[in-house]
Amino acid sequence: MQWCKYLKVILVLLCATIFTLTIYKVPLGHFKVLVNNSVVERLFHEEPCACMERCLAASDDKWFAEHFRKDVPPVLSLNNSVLPDHIFNWWQSLQSTKSKANYSQVIKELFSVIPEEEWYRDAGPSRCRTCAVVGNSGNLLGSHYGPVIDQHDFVFRMNKATVQGYEKDVGSRTTHRVMYPESATHLDNNTHLVLLPFKTIDIQWITSALTDGSIKRTRFKVIDKLQANKDKVMVMHPAFMHYVHNTWLHIKSQRSYPSTGFLVLIYALHICDEVNVFGFGANDKGTWHHYFEKTPKSLKRTGRHSGGIELQTLLELHERRLIHLYTGW
Repeated sequence: MQWCKYLKVILVLLCATIFTLTIYKVPLGHFKVLVNNSVVERLFHEEPCACMERCLAASDDKWFAEHFRKDVPPVLSLNNSVLPDHIFNWWQSLQSTKSKANYSQVIKELFSVIPEEEWYRDAGPSRCRTCAVVGNSGNLLGSHYGPVIDQHDFVFRMNKATVQGYEKDVGSRTTHRVMYPESATHLDNNTHLVLLPFKTIDIQWITSALTDGSIKRTRFKVIDKLQANKDKVMVMHPAFMHYVHNTWLHIKSQRSYPSTGFLVLIYALHICDEVNVFGFGANDKGTWHHYFEKTPKSLKRTGRHSGGIELQTLLELHERRLIHLYTGW
């Protein structure tokens, strides 16, 4: 494990330091000065993570502290599924639906199929989880980022973004595929599915798609029986989506909600120690399009998403060295 390597380095440095102190009879009071700002200092102050270059949990950035809320759960569990009225009403307003399903019953059925525990509660001084958030921008073409992306512990991809044929630019690994019913695609047995539920029927759909396939339409026709490992399925918490909308984007309009890409970015900030972002924004010619489109179409319109605010926030995170944004050019 990675932390074992760091521990060996620390022990070697500690032994060398003690040896130096003994030979040259350096007063013990000066020992702290010798190790200050070094890797050995980890022995005296518990670090929030084991990453050497960047550790989100160690950030003392005031702007980040004003936005980041550790108390908001990123994914649903059986124990955290109750929603306050204002969040439930906001969530129900995102996409209209005729479904009048009982939310509590929907949740009960969901966790009879997928794991009911809360994921990723393993943060601590021994963990350095590196994550690549891979968007679908055409700026990935010709970037040769593939090997860099594949080196991360977690690789997040969105919706139906294809990998085959683009490996040199987008990588070949996918640990988490984030999707909603209308953008769903079949997964292999090793990939986590992270569902974005924009309405109650979306949660009903994932339960159905992993069992009897009874739901064949949400807003549009959807995959009725999904190939995915039900033990690796999780559902983004509606309260988390509300938090991203209100706290990170400060969106006042009820007609707007965060894009999939931005939700995944903030999700990564909550479960990772180091986050690198690929495939967001325009290419070097200022064109917005998907890398996998054979005939690129302009994506200037962002629908119900506040694209300008999202891009500004993304750049702010990069400038504050909280993430690293790979632009492709």
